[in-house]
Amino acid sequence: MKRYMAVWFRHLAADRLALRYPGLRQQPFVLVAPERGRVMIRAVSREAGALGILPGTVLADARAVYPDLLFYDDDPSQDKLLASLAVWCYRFTPVAGVDGTDGLVLDISGCTHLWDGEEGYFETIVTRLQAGGYHVRAAIADTMAAAWAVARYGTTHPVVAPGGQAAVMRDLPPEALQLEPLLTERLRKLGFTQTGMFMDMPPAVLRRRFGPQVLDRIGKVLGTLPELLVPVQPPEPYVERLPCLDPIRTAPGIELAIRKLLETTCQRLQQEEKGLRKARLVCYRTDGGQQLVEIGTNSPVRNQEHLFRLFELKIDTIEPDLGIELFVLEAPVVEGLTTQQERLWDLDTCGKKDAVTKLLDRLESRIGAAAIHRYLPEEHHWPERSVRSTNDVQEAATTPWPEHLVRPVSLLGAPVRIEVSAPIPDYPPMLFIHKGKIHKVVRADGPERIEREWWIEKGLQRDYYQVEDEEGGRYWLFRSGHYGEHKPEWFIHGYFA
Repeated sequence: MKRYMAVWFRHLAADRLALRYPGLRQQPFVLVAPERGRVMIRAVSREAGALGILPGTVLADARAVYPDLLFYDDDPSQDKLLASLAVWCYRFTPVAGVDGTDGLVLDISGCTHLWDGEEGYFETIVTRLQAGGYHVRAAIADTMAAAWAVARYGTTHPVVAPGGQAAVMRDLPPEALQLEPLLTERLRKLGFTQTGMFMDMPPAVLRRRFGPQVLDRIGKVLGTLPELLVPVQPPEPYVERLPCLDPIRTAPGIELAIRKLLETTCQRLQQEEKGLRKARLVCYRTDGGQQLVEIGTNSPVRNQEHLFRLFELKIDTIEPDLGIELFVLEAPVVEGLTTQQERLWDLDTCGKKDAVTKLLDRLESRIGAAAIHRYLPEEHHWPERSVRSTNDVQEAATTPWPEHLVRPVSLLGAPVRIEVSAPIPDYPPMLFIHKGKIHKVVRADGPERIEREWWIEKGLQRDYYQVEDEEGGRYWLFRSGHYGEHKPEWFIHGYFA
C-alpha cells in the first residue's frame, strides 16, 4: 500500500530570510514586490501573520496599522531552496518531490519501520525541520492529495490511518481539494462549506453542475485516480577516479595524480558555476591499505593551482608503501561560485580579501580548522549574545562593531567563577584567584554596568571591571548582583591583548 507525506512550509520565504539574518527571528516582517504601481506584500513572517497581516495586502495599508513593520524585497528564487530541501529528505525516503511553491511530498512506502512506525517518522522529520528554523505543518495519508489537504486544513491528527482519507476529508473546506478559486467561490456561495456535503453526489450531477475538475480532485483524494509524483533528482556527487597502470610510490607521481584529478574536477565546477569548500583524496594501496588527505577552504574555490598548493602541504603525510594503484578525489561540500567571483583569483586584481582567504586556507591545512575562528557582531548588549561565530570569510556584518565600548579580544563562552578580595563594596578587587593562581591587581577601571535584556530573560545585573595584574595580564571581571540584596559572586569573562 502506498503512503505519502506532505510537508507545508507556512512561511518559507520569511524563514529563509530569518535564517540568513538571525536578528529577524521573533520579529514581525514582510517581503514585498512592486505590482501595478503599488508595493504589495508577497510573504509574511509567522509573527506578522499573527498580527493579521496577509500576503496580497498593500504595504502602505499594513504600515498604516503597524508603522514599525519591517519590510524587505522579495526574492522569488525559493524554488531552488525547495529542491535543496527535497534532496535533504532523501535521508528519509528514496522519492521526494517539490509540491507547488511552498511544499514537499514524500513517498514513504516501506520507510517508516526504520523510525519505529509512522508516528516516529513524522515526528523526526517535522522536529528536524523546525529545529532548522522552518515553520512547517505535515500530514501522512494514502494519497498525495489527501496528505496535502490535511497538512494545510486538517484540525485532527495529521497521521491519517490507512483507508481513512475519505472520512477525514468530509470535515475539510472545499479549498482542500485544490480547486480553481472561482470554482471554490461558487461552491461556497451554494452553501458547500465542507467537502462532505458534495463528495457523495452522483458523478453525473457533479460533472453537470461543476465540470470535471471536482470529480478529478475527489478521485485523486480517494485514490481512484492516479497522481504523478515527480521526484527531484539529487545532484551527481563530485567524485573523480584515477587508476594507475603501475603502482605510484614517489612524491612526484602523487603530485601528478593530484593535478590530473583537480583539472577534471575544476572543469566541472567551472561549467556548473560552483566552487568546493572541502576536498578529500583517498589513495588505495596495493596491499589493501588506504591513505586519506583532506583540505578545506574558507570560501568556494575552483582555482586548480590554489587547491594543489593546499594538497601539496600534506603530500609528505601519504605513505605509499608498496605503491598506490587508485586515486579518488571527492568534493563533499560545494557552493555556488559565479564567474565574477572567480576573478578574485586573478593575481593582477586580487585584493586583501583574496590574500586573507589564501592565508587562512594554508593555516587551516597546517594547524586545523578548529584553531581558526571568526566572529561577527550582533545587536545585543548582553556579552554572551553580542557576537556570533561564522565559517564564511565573505559574510558581511549586519551591524557595526561597537567601537565606543572596550571589549576583550578573547571572550569566554561562559563566565568562570573566581574568588576575590575587595576592600569595600562596589570597589574592584585587590586580588583574585583563577585556576588556582593568585593574581594581584595593580590597575583597574570600572565599573561598567550591563543589565540583562529583560525581553529575553530575567536575572541579576553585572558590574564589569578591566583589571591588570602585576605580571601585565589584563582581564575582564564582573560582579553579579548588588551587595546587601544578594551574596555577590565574581566571574572572569575575557582576556585583553
